[in-house]
Amino acid sequence: MFATTLDKLNNIANAIISYGALAFLLALAVGIAYLTYLYIADITQTQHAIRRNYPIIGRFRYIFEHLGEFFRQYFFAMDREELPFNRSQRSWVYRAAKNIDTTVAFGSTRPLNQNNEVLFMNCFFPTLSQDAVPTHAVTIGEGFAKHPYTSSAIFHISGMSFGAISKPAIRALSAGAKEAGIWLNTGEGGLSPYHLEAGCDIVFQIGTAKYGVRDADGHLSDDKLRDIASHPQVRMIEIKLSQGAKPGKGGILPGGKVTAEVANIRGIEIGKDSISPNGHTDIHSIDDLLDMIVRIRDITGKPVGFKAVVGFSEWLDEMCEAIHLRGQKYAPDFITIDSADGGTGAAPQSLMDYVGLPIRRSLPLVVDKLCEYNLRKRIKVIASGKMINPAEAAWALCVGADFVTSARGFMFALGCIQALQCNKNTCPTGITTHDPELQRGLVPENKATRVKNYALNLMHEVGVIAHSCGVKEARGLQRKHVYLIDNSGSPEPLTNRYPERTPKPEYLIASTADKHHGADNGAASIPALHSANDTDIRQA
Repeated sequence: MFATTLDKLNNIANAIISYGALAFLLALAVGIAYLTYLYIADITQTQHAIRRNYPIIGRFRYIFEHLGEFFRQYFFAMDREELPFNRSQRSWVYRAAKNIDTTVAFGSTRPLNQNNEVLFMNCFFPTLSQDAVPTHAVTIGEGFAKHPYTSSAIFHISGMSFGAISKPAIRALSAGAKEAGIWLNTGEGGLSPYHLEAGCDIVFQIGTAKYGVRDADGHLSDDKLRDIASHPQVRMIEIKLSQGAKPGKGGILPGGKVTAEVANIRGIEIGKDSISPNGHTDIHSIDDLLDMIVRIRDITGKPVGFKAVVGFSEWLDEMCEAIHLRGQKYAPDFITIDSADGGTGAAPQSLMDYVGLPIRRSLPLVVDKLCEYNLRKRIKVIASGKMINPAEAAWALCVGADFVTSARGFMFALGCIQALQCNKNTCPTGITTHDPELQRGLVPENKATRVKNYALNLMHEVGVIAHSCGVKEARGLQRKHVYLIDNSGSPEPLTNRYPERTPKPEYLIASTADKHHGADNGAASIPALHSANDTDIRQA
């Protein structure tokens, strides 16, 4: 019996070996045939010189070039040399989002002699923990909007459209924002149920294509806008004039990401590229913009502002002068300043690399102009663009921002690995794809906690910087607390480069329009400023 069993096993083994050998020979034949096909295809094609001169082998050049995007950050890049975000920046976000230790050992890897780098000036006697106070609240639209909005949080989620990012990503951001007590900007893709489901505060963005609030002709629909604003969670309206990564170019959503749900929310066709106009077809001048702000505020009752990347800045003087002529009712309740190094899902490289001012120049420019025209208390300033770590947010507050927003920081909190696949439907982390198989990896319940942790830990560390500088809370930071490295590698006070501005004498009294028409436009509730106190002007 034992011999019979052994014979059966031998027969099975022989059969496996025989069939395995046949399978190997078949695979080898197929492989040789495939390589022969590639050889003939490469040597006869005329489009690629490398493949024509080096058939088959030349293909590895394209494979390695593609894989390099994913692996250089792990094997070749130093901690602080990679762009758009280096390993040090990303690692801090990952640790903060996981709520694990964000301290580092031995010494800083940041060079302290690079031109334009920021250094905060610590106080000889820092603020003690028992003397620190919570960050004070700032109200947007007070005296002008029927429903002004108040927030004590300094860090919020910038615009990311449903369509550009996935359903589970929106759900995680919404729930995390609710837990952290911060707002979530919808981006230009309209308001989805996933923005609303967790109950967080919402800033509804109106892009150049008016997605979500457009009529059949693509114009702004008052009725649809009124419906959007009827949600109590929608706290403010932002008109997007331009975006840092692509100033002068509208949003780009490839047809492969325009699902039935995305198309329904945006009011566009399924499967077709969603290309927004490069500007608002109904806003051609400062007067048009101010009229649109009042129109939207009257319809919604909510604070209204606009988002722009700054290039030529003459429009700032024109806008401020127009506000004084027409009355403060026509002022935006807030301005969001985006940086030329801001992010996006897709943009022409020529715009991304070469157009617009970075936030380091544009933010002080805008704040100073508002101070000159005595509009700093009336108009709140939101800073946006590549500020994902505490130091960048603290710098923005020092310069004069009331709030800081980030999109890519929160993408890292969701698990983004900077795979640079945002403009495709192949994001490996499920954040910017509508492929259900890839979305499986993003579990909203887990990632919402990380969104909350990231926001709270960042705001906490901004407070740590503030206390080191000797102030009691983050909004107490001023320009005097920052030095910049100059061309020679030496620190110089930020106030040397951007001194604090006081209002021009002619704007120290209320405008003619405000004095005569204040009862009609609501400006009477905003008293004229008779003092040129820097701190009062800078911070509402």
